[in-house]
Amino acid sequence: MKNNILKFIIYLYYFSLVLLLILYIFPGSLIGYFLYSELGKQPNFFANPIGTSINHVFYFSYLTFLGLIYNSKEKKIINGFIFLLTISVFLELLHFFIPNRAFELYDLLGNSTGVIGIFFLFKLIKKYFL
Repeated sequence: MKNNILKFIIYLYYFSLVLLLILYIFPGSLIGYFLYSELGKQPNFFANPIGTSINHVFYFSYLTFLGLIYNSKEKKIINGFIFLLTISVFLELLHFFIPNRAFELYDLLGNSTGVIGIFFLFKLIKKYFL
């Protein structure tokens, strides 16, 4: 049973990573298109002072959580963390070159906050509870 759950987490991680790449590389907002029939409108799921960047925090937290469970060995945790942090920066920088997309510092901070926050939370939980 535990092996099946781990396999599901691995598949979910890779599916979520591919979905992230599609959402970031597509010229326009696919989620905005499906929700509002408008490629130029970003959805704001939660009212907050940083706007739609909170979506980045949530998605990268979710992706990091899955990635750290998948890479639960100590050396792999660091490699997974570095990979996700690099991807978060690289994908946001790609918005300089993708039409109908714009680089936003708050989005970059949201990406990094999601990755770094979950990494440190994971390390604390592992140190004190596991």
